[in-house]
Amino acid sequence: MTDQTKKFMLLMIGWFFVILGAIGLFLPVLPTTPFLLIALWAFSQSSERFHYWLYNHRTFGPPLQEWSKYGVIPLRAKIMAIATMTVSATLVISFSSTPWYGLAAMIILMLIGAGFILSRPSRRKEKDSA
Repeated sequence: MTDQTKKFMLLMIGWFFVILGAIGLFLPVLPTTPFLLIALWAFSQSSERFHYWLYNHRTFGPPLQEWSKYGVIPLRAKIMAIATMTVSATLVISFSSTPWYGLAAMIILMLIGAGFILSRPSRRKEKDSA
């Protein structure tokens, strides 16, 4: 794959995830920030201009900067993520014929994700706020 093709593909990935992140602003079941983090990474590999634009965007920039600088996941985002995982797991367990090992794998992966989310700070430390 040529460098030009790679950059084009990463640019398209970036815009795809920006669009998903923007939709997530209006649909509470879509997590905005993780999609924007993927877009930011893709832009960092393909377009300095779009990377700068997204990182400094009036709406999208602040959560990306909080994550980048301090590893912060806001409390609201944590609640939404855990609630979405809980509802999803409940629906799959209640209404699907997934074998027990599939359900176990799903629950284990969700618990790992939830553990990571809950292990991150909800706001920056006081000494970092200055």
